[in-house]
Amino acid sequence: MHAATRNLIASCLLVAGCGAPRSTSALDRIRARGELTWGADEQGGEPYAFEDASRGGALVGFEVELADALARALGVRARFVQNDWSTLIPSLERGTFDVALNGIEVTPALSARVAFSRPYYRFAERLVARRGDTRIRDLASTAGLRVGTLASSLSWQLARDAGANAIPYEGVDEPFVDLVHERIDAVLLDDIIVARYAGRHPTLAVVGDVAEGSYAIALRPQDSDLREAIDRALGAEIASGSWRQTLARWQLDGPRQAALAVAPGATGAVQAGSVALTPRQIVLFLQGALVTLLISLVAMLLAAPLGLALAVVRHESRRLRPFATAYVEIVRGTPVLLQLYVLYFGLADVIALSPWAAAIIGLGLNYAAYEAEIYRGAIQAIPNRQWEAALAIGLPRRAALRHVILPQALRIAIPGVTNDFISLLKDSSLVSVLAVVELTKRMTIVAVDNRGWLVPGALCAALYFLLGYPFARFARKLERRGGMPSYQKKQ
Repeated sequence: MHAATRNLIASCLLVAGCGAPRSTSALDRIRARGELTWGADEQGGEPYAFEDASRGGALVGFEVELADALARALGVRARFVQNDWSTLIPSLERGTFDVALNGIEVTPALSARVAFSRPYYRFAERLVARRGDTRIRDLASTAGLRVGTLASSLSWQLARDAGANAIPYEGVDEPFVDLVHERIDAVLLDDIIVARYAGRHPTLAVVGDVAEGSYAIALRPQDSDLREAIDRALGAEIASGSWRQTLARWQLDGPRQAALAVAPGATGAVQAGSVALTPRQIVLFLQGALVTLLISLVAMLLAAPLGLALAVVRHESRRLRPFATAYVEIVRGTPVLLQLYVLYFGLADVIALSPWAAAIIGLGLNYAAYEAEIYRGAIQAIPNRQWEAALAIGLPRRAALRHVILPQALRIAIPGVTNDFISLLKDSSLVSVLAVVELTKRMTIVAVDNRGWLVPGALCAALYFLLGYPFARFARKLERRGGMPSYQKKQ
């Protein structure tokens, strides 16, 4: 009877997926769920993985085609996962996606952390400067100068090794814009990037190629079976000539690709000028605004009650007051971006939060510290005679706090809480480092894809204003309708 019961429980757990042993094979897990997830950053722009305005905002790029081809070879579909480029490797390590595929360079530093597939593209590191700047002759001449590049890349390391002041960028067009406006002295990036973006700025010129490298797909070291399967699939693409055709469509063939058995092709002209926003991109902006609003609302729903609890503890509990005070001071004294990184990446081995969960919890915990100070100040603003009157009629201190003090304090706190919520709307832009595409991240993606910042930036600013202004009006309405105590209104 006991054995039958145990077998029944085990069967139920297996059906529910609770008791099933986790497969140690990455390839088995991918085939079981029917998809290969790959991480990349759309902000990297053309020709890697980007939204093509001429195709209704569809995700395109030579790496998109590569991901689709590899997934087909594995018998599954490919699913793109947006992730900030600078955190692709940490996100891969924590299991956010199966592979990282986004112009990731094979370097000794990265090879010590992840496994790489066979290379799928050979590139050169190309140095760019303003026309007529005789200071920039080669890489060695950049010593002491400001050189724009991508953080954690081969060009970043080369610039630092040369003694340059390497300036990191998240996108690929921004360093060229800064170079044009003399905010930096040179740009060092992959030739595939320079060919697409430097030509849009006629005041810039290529100085020369200073090094060579390879792009490869990054995988977790323990996923050896997946790496072998991807190598076989990539090798078959190269041997069949399909990969050569893909590179030719994207005008990426050249003599360096001979090592990959890809015939050289023609080099196309660089497209110049900005592109107008499409209806699809406007819809995506609205989706980004909705993501911003939802994350901010839920985070504030966490921050407000937690902040009130912290304020009450600091005001009423001598035993717990030091802990509440320490929380408030530590959280307020450290950057919210650092807290998001620690919560999402640092604690991944302890608790693997989803991007949305980490964003909401991170912002909620951060703003709880600020809410605590607002509520504490509001409680202290209540005159002592209110306490004395409540206690004089026989109310216990807790009842006096709950029924007399807090209702008045909460009304006083309304303007400060509303102001904090508007700040939270803007700080939610930081969650893009957690693979969440909110309003600001959407703006940067569109700005790079459309080769212009003014219109996307103006639309982004307008949406932020439209999100925050109704809450400011609501708070003022509450104040005018008697939300504030009479003695507060007279001030």
